Amino acid sequence: MTDSIETTDQTSAVNRRAILAALAASGTALATGAASAQEGHDHHHMDHGGGNHGAPPAHLALINAAFDCIKKGEICANHCIDLLGDGDKAMKDCLRSVSTMLPACAALARLGALDAKRLKEFAKVCADICSDCQAECKKHAEHHAECKACGEACGVCVDECKKLI
Repeated sequence: MTDSIETTDQTSAVNRRAILAALAASGTALATGAASAQEGHDHHHMDHGGGNHGAPPAHLALINAAFDCIKKGEICANHCIDLLGDGDKAMKDCLRSVSTMLPACAALARLGALDAKRLKEFAKVCADICSDCQAECKKHAEHHAECKACGEACGVCVDECKKLI
């Protein structure tokens, strides 16, 4: 009976790990796609009749801060998954907060690149999400460099969001 419970728990943990890894990878793909779309946009010789074509986005610091959160957040999420797989349940809330932050920062980067109409409102929400992630990562920063780096990146993103709002 105990063997069947342990096997079920291990299978469940492996399935959760696979799902979380897939979600993390999709966030990275979104972020990478947005970055390469910006970099690959190389037909500036054409006149589109519009403003600042070829100029850097107006919110470049915000976009860079969001991408840094994504980069460091993906590393933190993977670290949390590994530790959870080893039975360290203390990382559950850290993984939850970073998993919330990742898609929010991907959307923030996209909205910033587009200078979207609702960017300021979204930046307020994203600042709150990054602040939550920063606070959770801070709990583990002394023992886990991945959490420390993620928390610091979130702090920078919060600062950039506040400049906008």
